[in-house]
Amino acid sequence: MQEPEDPADREGPQRFRTVKGSNLDRLRAYNLSAVLTSLHHDGPRSRSGLAAATGLNRSTVTILVNELIDLGLAVEPVRSPDDGAKKTVGRPSVDVDVSDDVFAIAVAPEVDAIRVGVVGLGGRVRKIIHYETGSVLTMRETVSIASVIIQGILTMLPENASVVGVGVAVPGLTNDEDGSVSLAPQLGWRSEPLASELRDATGLPVRAANDAHLGLLAEISFGGSSHAGSAIYLYGGANRIGGGIMSGGHLLKGSSGYAGELGHFRIRSGGERDSAGLQGTLESEVNRDALVDSLGLDRRDFHRLDEELARRRSPRTQAEIDRQIDALGTALGTMVTIFNPDLIILGGFLGSLLDAEPVRLRNVIARESLAPQLSAVRIVRPTLGTENLLIGAAELAFQPLLSDPGNTDWLVRASEAEADEHIADTR
Repeated sequence: MQEPEDPADREGPQRFRTVKGSNLDRLRAYNLSAVLTSLHHDGPRSRSGLAAATGLNRSTVTILVNELIDLGLAVEPVRSPDDGAKKTVGRPSVDVDVSDDVFAIAVAPEVDAIRVGVVGLGGRVRKIIHYETGSVLTMRETVSIASVIIQGILTMLPENASVVGVGVAVPGLTNDEDGSVSLAPQLGWRSEPLASELRDATGLPVRAANDAHLGLLAEISFGGSSHAGSAIYLYGGANRIGGGIMSGGHLLKGSSGYAGELGHFRIRSGGERDSAGLQGTLESEVNRDALVDSLGLDRRDFHRLDEELARRRSPRTQAEIDRQIDALGTALGTMVTIFNPDLIILGGFLGSLLDAEPVRLRNVIARESLAPQLSAVRIVRPTLGTENLLIGAAELAFQPLLSDPGNTDWLVRASEAEADEHIADTR
């Protein structure tokens, strides 16, 4: 009589075949990502330089670079015969660079304007379109205008250009998973499906995130802050202050992606209410319009803040500067105590305040924090200037490509992107 088959014997061969699989494809994708990301963030490098930066051997780097070139993501300059006649030992080193034909579209909605940027690999801003709206727009009005601008951009790109998608820098609480806006008080948006609407309008992949998070992402990717392990980023705009936090080299997002709303950090009881309706916050106490008004300027002339603050100040202006510096320093002092950063980056009009009274600001922070924590902290302005939000939004759009360069399903030829006709209405 034949004995019953042991289930373990039956499952054994299949189980063995399952675990015998190779992870070489995953390893190759990881290494391809490492090489492209190095070129994207750090600029052109020789193959030997890439080997040193990635820890890969030279032959592996050569294979990966050739694959990136075949994918249209990297290039090597064409050398003339004379270029190879240098007196060097061995074969001359040739730099590898990212392609000039791969782009992301960046969108930054504001209270009275929409900025749309064209950003290439390497964080290179090629074009910025500033569309003044004159008033706050609804989400769908913003999508309609932005989609028309994007369609115009697509028609101007070279025929062989590829677009990875659209990144949106939102001044408010934004869900990183689906790109919906939970709350953007200044814009009056609540529970808005921004990413999906803009995707339908443009025919492009769309990702959205908090603008301050993206400003910090840009600074640590392309600016002078890549060396920082922990940083606090504050961006001051029209009646709003956004924030981002990096700890241990990683952006701090919290359980829902909403961490870093430092503008709503309470620094006093009572006081005015901020854009979210909270009292006595950094945002309600430190205000761009009040600073501009103290200078006797029209509020639309906020871009002249640096120039005007560098001149002789009236007693009224100096009193307003001192008041805002004291409020900003009080908030930063507590943030230093909580987060222990080695860098504080102040963007927008907050950078103008820093340049106006750097010593006073540091003294207030020192008064409100622990000395050992403050001693190593540098306080700077963004090195990328006013472009950092657009560069950060583009970096958001580039992330799927950088994570898996070999997967080109997301690549859209500029000539192939089409919007739904019913959304191109700018009413």
